[in-house]
Formats: sequence, structure tokens, C-alpha cells
Amino acid sequence: QPQYVDTAGRLAGWVEAFVMRRPTDTLSLLKDIANGVSAQIAYQSRETEGTQGPLETLDRGWGSCRDFAVLFAEAARTLGLGARLVSGYLYDPAGDRVGTSGTGSTHAWVEVFVPGAGWIPFDPTNQSVGSANLIPVAVARKIDQVAPVSGSFQGQPLDLLAMEVEVVVADA
Repeated sequence: QPQYVDTAGRLAGWVEAFVMRRPTDTLSLLKDIANGVSAQIAYQSRETEGTQGPLETLDRGWGSCRDFAVLFAEAARTLGLGARLVSGYLYDPAGDRVGTSGTGSTHAWVEVFVPGAGWIPFDPTNQSVGSANLIPVAVARKIDQVAPVSGSFQGQPLDLLAMEVEVVVADA
């Protein structure tokens, strides 16, 4: 069930364009939609809190990984599929994945329930399918439920507020 109001059916119309392209299976259709998100929407890192709704992201033509995830999850839901939002980290062990967005900070992606296959991770920001290099921290139906860290900072005007994230894989 979609989470955002779309009385005009604009999101369903956007998704329908992918359905009508060619006969396909569910997994291929979802890959096409995920790739369509990153092809049609410009990635823009955003440090401010909150997330754009899917129609707002389509209208603006840009968004962060959170916005990409919300748009893709809602697209999957319009097809009647279960989708949940995931927040965590994107691990780039060699630091050489050209064009990869979201490393070195928190990242958001989507898991879609595909009957017969189970929950499959889709990262529309980086056009990837599967959990390789994705480290989940929180999973929920709504994006505002998966913020892994929240809080506030009080200090002097010249105090430096910074964050650095390093992901290290330890031997099991």
C-alpha cells in the first residue's frame, strides 16, 4: 500500500511507462525502474533533515539517496509489491567505485519483496541490486523510521561540528 497521497495517479503513470516498454519479469521490471530513478533524477547530497515525497522528487528532478529510496519504494508499492526502506552504510573496500554515491556517510536503499525470491535489496542511487557492499542498520516501512542516528549539538559559534565514517570489515 503506497504511503504518499497521489490522487491524480502521477506516480502510477510514471511507473506504467516502465511496464509498457516490453514484456518482462518482475525482477527485470524492478531493475528498470531503479535504473530509471537514477537516470531521470540527479543525485544531490543533502545534509538537511527530512525527505522529499516521491512526486516532489519527480517534479524537482533531483534528490538525495533518501529521496531516491522513497521514490523507488513507492513505485514498487504502486505495483502491489511490499517495499521497505533501509538505512545503513555503503562499503567501498577499495575506494575505487567510480560514480558511487553515498560512501563515507549514512546511505539509504530499498528492499522489495518478490514472491518466490524474498526481500531483494535495490540501491537506485547506484543502480545496484543485491546486498554486496550494503551494510544495513535499520529497516522499516517509512523513511523517517530508519534514521540510525539523530540528536542535536550545542556549542560555541566557532566550534567545529563534523562527522567521519569509516567502515571496516573484520574477520569473523
